[in-house]
Amino acid sequence: MPQAMYNKPDIPAGQGRLAHAPADHPPVKAPKIGVLIANLGTPDNYDYWSMRRYLNEFLSDKRVIDISDWIWQPLLQLVILTKRPFASGANYKLIWNHEKNESPLLTITRDQTTAIAKEIAAAYGDDVMVDFCMRYGNPSTASKVQAMVAAGCEKILFFPLYPHYAGATSATANDAFFAALMKEKRQPAARTVPEYFDHPAYIDALAGSVERAYAALDHRPDVLVASYHGMPIRYLMEGDPYHCQCAKTTRLLRERLGWDKADIDTSFQSVFGREEWLKPYTVEHVAELARQGKKRIAVIAPAFSADCIETLEEINGEIKEAFEHAGGESFTYIPCLNDEAAHIAALVAVIKQNLMGWVE
Repeated sequence: MPQAMYNKPDIPAGQGRLAHAPADHPPVKAPKIGVLIANLGTPDNYDYWSMRRYLNEFLSDKRVIDISDWIWQPLLQLVILTKRPFASGANYKLIWNHEKNESPLLTITRDQTTAIAKEIAAAYGDDVMVDFCMRYGNPSTASKVQAMVAAGCEKILFFPLYPHYAGATSATANDAFFAALMKEKRQPAARTVPEYFDHPAYIDALAGSVERAYAALDHRPDVLVASYHGMPIRYLMEGDPYHCQCAKTTRLLRERLGWDKADIDTSFQSVFGREEWLKPYTVEHVAELARQGKKRIAVIAPAFSADCIETLEEINGEIKEAFEHAGGESFTYIPCLNDEAAHIAALVAVIKQNLMGWVE
């Protein structure tokens, strides 16, 4: 079984201290490597105050809303956070995992982490530990970094679970990770995993999910809509590569499936505020497809590694209703890859690539 490449201190089993250290030396953990997976976040519940805490943290992030505080914070605190928690809480209630009393994103991310940890343990044994955190809400990034350091992790690989890079997702997750490292007395070496939007295993996993969904349908959809989370066009103009990476994922998926260009479209959802965002907007695009006679469509969300409020409620709710209201007859949502075996294999492949040099 592969072992960590760096030299481990001579720690006798069960003693928890260096062999040549004095008796009063503080305990020393056997060194490990940590793999910390990060997703967007989740409220602790869907009641008003849980939603307000979560939305306040999320919407106060300068990576998400880059408006000056003296303009934005009064609007956020006095207007948006007095009303939006009710509406958002109602939407979360519709998709809530009532059995575990948590959001589907938390359930799925935990399941993904468990599956990844099993594969990593098979490859590296106890030398590498795997855990997850959330950028907003719980479990927090800081708490998990602290736990990994306490467990003896001298190196941490931080993995934002976003296939595509965006300042409002990958970068802010990294910000939280770096901020957590600043609090540690013994700071571990650190790496961050880059975006994997064009990784062959990720594209294969996407294609497999489409092929299985289409095989289960009585009629082939007229078009597959690849709906990505949106962002202001201004961000693209300022150098954010997200839009280009989304377009490439759609192209690679189409090529992998062997389809014509007319068989798959790219659109963007979750528009917020009055600023112009990346277009076409999914909610408008599906309605236009219906008016053009495309009565059967399927929708996939390649930018999301796990089903969440934007997929389970927005796509299967608002976007589906817009399509049907415009005359659409058959709407199929293809779930996110979640903890499917092909997806886990793709994520493990990405992790192993980024562990090179740390483990054999």
